[in-house]
Amino acid sequence: KEATPEVPAMATQVLGLLCGQVLDTHVRLQAIDRSISALQRTDEVARRLSTIPGIGPVGATALAASVADPGQFRSGREFAAWLGLTPSQNSSGGKDRLGRITKMGDRYLRKLLVVGATSLIRRARYKPETADPRLVALLARKPARVASVAMANKMARVVWAIMARGETYQARHAASLAA
Repeated sequence: KEATPEVPAMATQVLGLLCGQVLDTHVRLQAIDRSISALQRTDEVARRLSTIPGIGPVGATALAASVADPGQFRSGREFAAWLGLTPSQNSSGGKDRLGRITKMGDRYLRKLLVVGATSLIRRARYKPETADPRLVALLARKPARVASVAMANKMARVVWAIMARGETYQARHAASLAA
């Protein structure tokens, strides 16, 4: 039988305090999650936005709160550009040269969309039969990080369309599979 090392009393006391802080933080985070979910259920725009795959309660409420009037953008591309999810253009002489994403605009919203798209990619790798066929095709052509930003761009355009038109998200491939 192995002998357990003696732990000093001061170390035990400090570890107890740290464990208490971790548990307290966990309880507070759960309360914040519950309040965000309640807000998402009561806000009509956030409820519609949460129907988009990859957008959860945090993203839906953040987008609904940040974009008061989607009519200020002429198109979904303009909205995605406002978020910094469109490539910079260095075009000259009729040649289109697209660069990296501009990263202009709201960093937090852009990060929420990219993280949501990354979760869709992770799910598509484990269950490709349930994923959007466009995403599977994109992953076959591009690296995962590039695909996640491209999907975030697509999600931003869908967000704008849902906010501007007052509709809910309906997946095209799910409807075609049901038919």
